[in-house]
Amino acid sequence: MRSMTYYGGTHLAESFRTVRRNTLKIAEEIPDEHYAFTVAPDARSVGQLLAHIGLIHRLPHQVHAVERRTTLEGFNFPGFMQQLAAEEQAPRTKSEIIDTLKREGDGFAAWLEGLSEEFLREEVKGPPGMQIPTRTRFEMLLAPKEHEMHHRAQLMMIQRMLGITPHLTRDMTARLQAAGQKPGA
Repeated sequence: MRSMTYYGGTHLAESFRTVRRNTLKIAEEIPDEHYAFTVAPDARSVGQLLAHIGLIHRLPHQVHAVERRTTLEGFNFPGFMQQLAAEEQAPRTKSEIIDTLKREGDGFAAWLEGLSEEFLREEVKGPPGMQIPTRTRFEMLLAPKEHEMHHRAQLMMIQRMLGITPHLTRDMTARLQAAGQKPGA
């Protein structure tokens, strides 16, 4: 078994909360009228993308908390993802989406916070044909944060397309200016 030692459930929870705070800021800054905006015909709208972010953590929660699987062999990924996709597509207002992001994020972070090192060290066997046949729960529970960051980058590009400077860019520019540096230098 691999040793964790330096990064446990509390750290996972705090890093997830940081990512979620930034996602919420973007969700709040995009005006209601742009929640139906899509970058391509087959792409999720802003609202659907935010709903996806708000709900996708249910997959690792199902695997690691509800079923506490030691193997992914036999897990019905297509069926689970179909159910999630249907829920993502449900019509929601901007306010409902933001509430979902907060509520679901708080619940997932609280669960992460309580995880022991022993639990995070446990190994889970992947389904047949996976490049990495076995991973620790820790490795697998980093994925929701990484996944959210991936989609948050998409949302930041959408903000640019809508003429909105993302808050992280504004914050960095302000820090650089305060330090007497020119942004982009």
